[in-house]
Amino acid sequence: MSTPLLYTKAIDEEQEKKLILREYRALLRALKQRLKKGDRKIVRRAFELAADAHKETRRKSGEPYILHPLAVARIVVEEIGLGVTSACCALMHDVVEDTEISLEDIAAEFGTNFARIIDGLTKISNVVDIKASASMQAENFRKILLTLAEDPRVILIKLADRLHNMRTLNSMSREKQLKIASETTYIFTPLAHRLGLYEIKTELEDLALKFTQPDVYLDIVRKLKETKRDRTRYINEFIKPVKEELGKQDIEFEIYGRPKSIHSIWNKMRTKHVSFNEVYDLFAIRVILNSPREREKEDCWKVYSIITNYYQPSPERLRDWLSMPKGNGYEALHTTVMGPGGRWVEVQIRTQRMNEIAEKGLAAHWKYKEGAHNESKLDAWLKHIGEVLNNPDTDTLDFVQDFKLDLFTEEIYVYTPKGDMRVLPKGATALDLAFDIHSELGARCIGAKINYRLMPISQELKSGDQVEIITSSKQKPSEDWLNFVVTAKGKSRIKYYLREEKRNIAEDGKEILYRKLDHMHVTPSVQNLNELCAYFKLPSPLDLYYGIAVGSIDLKPLKSFTVTGDRLFQPQKETKPEAKPVPHHEHEKEMTAKGAELIIFGESSDKILYKLAQCCQPIPGDDVFGFITSGEGLKVHRTDCPNAAQLMANYAHRIVKTKWAKNKEISFLTGVKLTGLDDVGIIQGITNVITGELHMNMRSISIDSKDGVFEGTIMVFVHDREELDELCRRLGNIKGITKVERIEASGE
Repeated sequence: MSTPLLYTKAIDEEQEKKLILREYRALLRALKQRLKKGDRKIVRRAFELAADAHKETRRKSGEPYILHPLAVARIVVEEIGLGVTSACCALMHDVVEDTEISLEDIAAEFGTNFARIIDGLTKISNVVDIKASASMQAENFRKILLTLAEDPRVILIKLADRLHNMRTLNSMSREKQLKIASETTYIFTPLAHRLGLYEIKTELEDLALKFTQPDVYLDIVRKLKETKRDRTRYINEFIKPVKEELGKQDIEFEIYGRPKSIHSIWNKMRTKHVSFNEVYDLFAIRVILNSPREREKEDCWKVYSIITNYYQPSPERLRDWLSMPKGNGYEALHTTVMGPGGRWVEVQIRTQRMNEIAEKGLAAHWKYKEGAHNESKLDAWLKHIGEVLNNPDTDTLDFVQDFKLDLFTEEIYVYTPKGDMRVLPKGATALDLAFDIHSELGARCIGAKINYRLMPISQELKSGDQVEIITSSKQKPSEDWLNFVVTAKGKSRIKYYLREEKRNIAEDGKEILYRKLDHMHVTPSVQNLNELCAYFKLPSPLDLYYGIAVGSIDLKPLKSFTVTGDRLFQPQKETKPEAKPVPHHEHEKEMTAKGAELIIFGESSDKILYKLAQCCQPIPGDDVFGFITSGEGLKVHRTDCPNAAQLMANYAHRIVKTKWAKNKEISFLTGVKLTGLDDVGIIQGITNVITGELHMNMRSISIDSKDGVFEGTIMVFVHDREELDELCRRLGNIKGITKVERIEASGE
């Protein structure tokens, strides 16, 4: 009876073997141009070792695990442009962590170079550990950056690993999808951006949106499909005269239209508060030239001239990254022109070399480097990572927040009096530049001459500024500096100096406390110091010493402490019953009921108390998750909340799966924003819909009119998302109202 089953299993195994072999051969084809004598043998051995190590393992989707490292190796070669060593390390990236094979085994068979890269990959393999604390998550992020500074191939392989995981995330549970997608947005997308991997960055953003906000993603995908024919027709109309003119020139070229990424369309809709149909730049025209290196700039500007002969450019939308490449190596000429039918169209002009750097980032950038002494801004940034990481900064959470600012921001270019150019994030101040040049220069900075005019250290810099830093030996960093410094290096150095200053002052407080404890015949043990910190509600003994030194902590309460043997115990406090707030009116009654309402979460029918996050004001029907706070219990956030990615990435262990319990008796406060023509009776029409037709409870209405156009905000109580959607639909049908939208989440 079991023979047919065995036969089916044998067929499945045979098909799987063929699939694995097909993927392996595809990898060899991708590596063909890079294979030197003996390389094929190394790749085969790496594949055999990985296949043998993972032979009993399967992925969540049910497929053999070896297909994952094979896919990662192909991404590393085909999409990032790395070679044989990186491909072999990608094949073996999980073997040390998941099997009994050690780094010593790898080093013995493949060499120390392979072992070092795999060691780096192993160290950062569990960037998201569900049980990890926030500080551990931050420490993991720090490890990622350390490996980036030591050998950038580690992080490039890790990005390929993350990209394949995101491509195959469908087989994971919803909870895991949210955590992994949020962490991708929080850590890996900014890294891909900073390393110039624009194609990978774009795909990661789109995939993260697909899993965090599936409705939004699918809606934009559907609308892009519906408008594809019109878009293609328009692109062809735009390209035709330009193509004819370029054909007459002595330039090899390729010209095509490319739709914007789903994430960038959604981002524009969200930030500009426009609908899909109002996003004017749904696509960009790209011109790729096959020009020799010495003629690249000349040919790009020639193409720009031809395009602007046909279409009027917008002067403020010209981006010249030919003369001044971005910090991640990106070079191109971008302009926005008025196309047929009065539509603005973005045009990107670059050469094949520039295009490869734009798509393959770091790897392509190194490939085209001219001479060993030509250090680029990207190389300088990698060196800068090392400097920041070597800083004795203990607060890793702060470090992550500060460093992330450096990853995504736009850049400005400023000059020293000697003509040296420095690249800083947009919004950087004179003090940021001082710290960028040297830590001690920043610590002693008292002002700056910007374009020969004396300015304060807080002065924001602009591209092209010439800046001379003025110092004084008497200057010391102050806490106020943290309010206007924006770079990670500047912030971390200021915090370091402040901590050193605090430690010096704390020494006096430490001496006072130790004398007091000695008088009480108590030793300053760890337990006793922790008892004192708990009593004074302080995070560490250093804060305790500092408070004593500056006089903010009085040691008189020590008299009421109990001494038992060598231990110190704080006095027992009398606990008073907590007064219950009494609601004053109907709305407060509604909100109290809502706050105390029970929701079902997880797979069981357990019920717990919860609060709704004020930053995004979720209502039933919204896609949500629960976050366990340290002081306020469970808080429910929308998955598109501005704080969601940070919470899920940094505090994954506090996220709980949450779903709405059906309850039509409870109301939830939400807001609607209206825009329209200021006409007689418009207010009456709005209130009729809300209170007359839908019988909703309205808390407030605010209307502001200017030059015949009004903008209004209405706060109403609804039972769920369906009611809110119905309200928006009916308000949109009122004559004169042009736009109705829910008030979107705002960061706290």
